[in-house]
Amino acid sequence: MKCPFCNASDTKVVDTRASEDDKIVRRRRECISCHKRFTTYERYDFNNLTVVKKDKNREAFDRDKVYRGMKKSCEKRPVPDSVLLEATKEIEVELTHSNKREVDSSEIGELIMKKLKKIDKVAYIRFASVYREFTDVKSFNEEISKLYNE
Repeated sequence: MKCPFCNASDTKVVDTRASEDDKIVRRRRECISCHKRFTTYERYDFNNLTVVKKDKNREAFDRDKVYRGMKKSCEKRPVPDSVLLEATKEIEVELTHSNKREVDSSEIGELIMKKLKKIDKVAYIRFASVYREFTDVKSFNEEISKLYNE
């Protein structure tokens, strides 16, 4: 592990702790050269999931991208970060348990919409407007009508 302060490649682990669910390991490290300390977090990579985009390009699944999309939709809404982090984790677990090596971005979008619909209806509409590429007010009205009719 390289030191973020001096770029030296020799560091030692001073302390290691696992999270409550044993999925994240926190390590306190010290640089041998400059003696500064820093913290690293390690998360298990359960699945090398590839996302197939609309244009058929492929990229690695990025849980942070899922979180950022939901966070953007919930901007200025009374939705705690902890709720979004939990929803992100649930989406990742669902995709991992599907045992697929590749997943369409549309499937991820639908999972996000399903979660946002339960979390906050306004955030759901915001996400849907971008995800489904609403072009006019009629599109918004149709989606809102679907919400009321459920």
